[in-house]
Amino acid sequence: MPLPDQPKDTPIPPHLDRWNWGAFLLNWIWGLGNSTYIALLMFVPLVNIGLLFALGAKGSKWAWKNRTWASEAEFARVQRNWARGGFILLAVIVLFLVLIFSLMKNSEAYRLSMARAENDPRVLAALGTPLNAGLIVSGRIDISGSSGSAALKIPVSGPKCRGELISLAEKRDGNWTLTLLVLQSRCSATPVVLVNTNNIPISGAVRSESI
Repeated sequence: MPLPDQPKDTPIPPHLDRWNWGAFLLNWIWGLGNSTYIALLMFVPLVNIGLLFALGAKGSKWAWKNRTWASEAEFARVQRNWARGGFILLAVIVLFLVLIFSLMKNSEAYRLSMARAENDPRVLAALGTPLNAGLIVSGRIDISGSSGSAALKIPVSGPKCRGELISLAEKRDGNWTLTLLVLQSRCSATPVVLVNTNNIPISGAVRSESI
């Protein structure tokens, strides 16, 4: 509802009807705080994708309609606070991801993978030189004392093409070793196996002569 002395169907003033960053970034949490329960559809797969942008575009209208506001100033202040909360959450998530990517790129498993790839003639022939690693490294690293394991997907590129290194590594007695390293170039459907100590079947793969 709008202001206490206005009819329930009073439309939102045009200067308040703007993109709602709080609704966009915090979606269902914002919805609970603004009595806009349609935001709970964010838990429904596929529906949530379109709803995310609907919340950003129509969130201000919905919040204005679904609650009683003491004044326009209060409405604007509350929505600004939601937006600040959304941006703070987004910043925390970004910093967390940067930390995770940094830890992966500083890991011994990552360094072993890149060193092997940079010195393999088949990788250089497929992608070209210099070989560059992408920023976003995905996967996991588990360490327990002197043992551990890693599974990484490393984006790589060169002047000729782009690709991905699929890497598996194990840590035993404090030492890391590669157990699998495969290059999948975007310019070829045939993966190149650089390391495969456990002889994992890889369909259509070409083994490196350096093994």
